[in-house]
Amino acid sequence: MPKQRVVVIGSGFGGLFTAKALRDADVAVTLISKTSHHLFQPLLYQVATGILSEGSIAPATREILRGHRNTTVVTGLVTDIDTEARTVTHRHHDTETTTPYDHLVVAAGAGQSYFGNDHFATYAPGMKTIDDALELRARIFSAFENAEIADSPEERQKLLTFVVVGAGPTGVEMAGQIAELSRVTLRGQFRRIDPAAARIILIDGADQVLPPFGPRLGRSTQRSLERSGVEVVLNAIVTEVDSDSVTWRTADGQTTRVPSAAKVWAAGVRGSELGALLAARTGVPLDRAGRVVVDEHLAVPGHPEVTVIGDLAAVPDVPGVAQGAIQGARFVARRIAARAAGREPDPAPFRYTDKGSMATISKFAAVVKIGRLELTGIVAWAAWLFLHLLYIAGFKSRITTLLHWAISFLGTGRTERVITNQQLVGRLALEHLGQRVTGRLLRGETNVRGEQPRRDA
Repeated sequence: MPKQRVVVIGSGFGGLFTAKALRDADVAVTLISKTSHHLFQPLLYQVATGILSEGSIAPATREILRGHRNTTVVTGLVTDIDTEARTVTHRHHDTETTTPYDHLVVAAGAGQSYFGNDHFATYAPGMKTIDDALELRARIFSAFENAEIADSPEERQKLLTFVVVGAGPTGVEMAGQIAELSRVTLRGQFRRIDPAAARIILIDGADQVLPPFGPRLGRSTQRSLERSGVEVVLNAIVTEVDSDSVTWRTADGQTTRVPSAAKVWAAGVRGSELGALLAARTGVPLDRAGRVVVDEHLAVPGHPEVTVIGDLAAVPDVPGVAQGAIQGARFVARRIAARAAGREPDPAPFRYTDKGSMATISKFAAVVKIGRLELTGIVAWAAWLFLHLLYIAGFKSRITTLLHWAISFLGTGRTERVITNQQLVGRLALEHLGQRVTGRLLRGETNVRGEQPRRDA
């Protein structure tokens, strides 16, 4: 009897841990991902601010799974899921392939949400991919370089004003690191400007920073950010973003426009477009963020062979963090392995175990919340370092990350400050050209124009 075929879409925490959990199962696993790496997304902000290289947090998926003899890794962008024929169609440049499945695990993750203002993305990149982080690195460091040669004080101030939208962990970490860059790392490296004169603004519509962490840690984090030079603006909704400025409106109706060249969008997530594709194919409902509303076993209602995990799954009381994806992956893998062995899966529903939340603010400053335990300062920072190092995939990646941290945190240097024009404008250029142009570009064709780009392409 042939092995049951398991197709896993996505190489993030959900997809990778599904494949790892099925290592000893009597199944044939095909992992399909639009990237060739597993991204440790919580450390993207350190790539964006020059602490880590992209390779440190994004080891090759093939290398991680090289010992898994029942797993095949395929690089490709999924373009269709046929739940009747049980096939997945995916393409890599101009090559399109259809892969059949008996079990399908969709772990395609989520992208950045601009709450209906998608044109903001042109001026304020999100931070969900390696490309995003490298673009932000280029924008941040280019702002300082351009300020050094700016002719007017007004232009210089615009270039040295950094706006971060969203005061969740990513926004807090970005704002804190930009402040540290300007006040510590770049000190004495310019002749016409003082990097410490940079203005860093953190904006959020909530009434505190880090809302899930509770009021005490929120207040502690805000005080720490303000001591490092970050201006915190709460109860404010961003109403416009353009190339030169950010405009927001506070709860009392007051509107503020601040000239700014470098913006970071760290507010809101939306499910991968594969969620909408599944909805069209199966009728499964989506929540407001475009995530798939799954049943108690993380399956698509009416299609027990199709499960959705991680950031794309709408599961009550499960946050969009790595642990949610990892626990969902292991749960689904156990059910698939049981069926492959001819047993009925455990009927118990998926139960998420909250292992806590943490965020760094700056060097030696972090906040940690694990149940009722709340930590701040250097103890929380050490705990953050240890746990994040533990979850980075691969021994080599852990070692290189540790060395980079030693340089950045024990000293003041940052080893990853290389920026290029390609990093700066590559995303916008590809969006302008559209989908399905890479093959023609590589063949040297001119005047290429592709299809309307997908947001997650």
